[in-house]
Amino acid sequence: MNRFYTTKSINRRRIRNHPMSDSAQFEIDSSGWVGGARRCPSHHHDERQGELWDTVVVHCVSLPEGQFGTGAAERLFTGCLDTTEHPSFCDLEGVEVSPHFMLDRHGQVTQFVSLHKRAWHAGVSSWEGRPAVNNFSVGIELEGDVNTPYAAAQYATLVRLLSALMCANNALSISRIVGHDQIAPDRKYDPGPLFDWRGLYTQLLLEPHAR
Repeated sequence: MNRFYTTKSINRRRIRNHPMSDSAQFEIDSSGWVGGARRCPSHHHDERQGELWDTVVVHCVSLPEGQFGTGAAERLFTGCLDTTEHPSFCDLEGVEVSPHFMLDRHGQVTQFVSLHKRAWHAGVSSWEGRPAVNNFSVGIELEGDVNTPYAAAQYATLVRLLSALMCANNALSISRIVGHDQIAPDRKYDPGPLFDWRGLYTQLLLEPHAR
């Protein structure tokens, strides 16, 4: 199993009782889209090159960095970001990037790419000796940054989403839910030291599908 960050465990009661936990469960249809998620299709994807997904990569994003609720990340993922909006966006000109999912600070899920397609979230990466992690992974962005604790609503929804993914694909196990920093350690730091891996794994182990 992946390493645990030494952070305070998330409160399981808050996760279980959060309103998002009581809403309709996520269901994955035959086209790889998740019912219960807001749909915002991105053109930033291609084919999986013959590999099936068996790994989930957790990221974080905020644009501008440390600012939430701006909508800029969604505009980036769909190729609609005006890079003149903010000085820090200048390096994003021409960048084509997308996750499969993003969870905002309220726990709302937006899906950008079908699970059957390869989203462009991992970049140069490898995991367990396998290069090009985009080929065999699902990318999940949490709205946040490495210096800010994640919201209880995000953990609650992440547990539900991961549970749905694990139910849909027997190849995905808890040990194959990793951070961007684990697959690209020389250049990435997200989701960062404040992400509560221990709490996430503990909550997932309570699910009947846990492996």
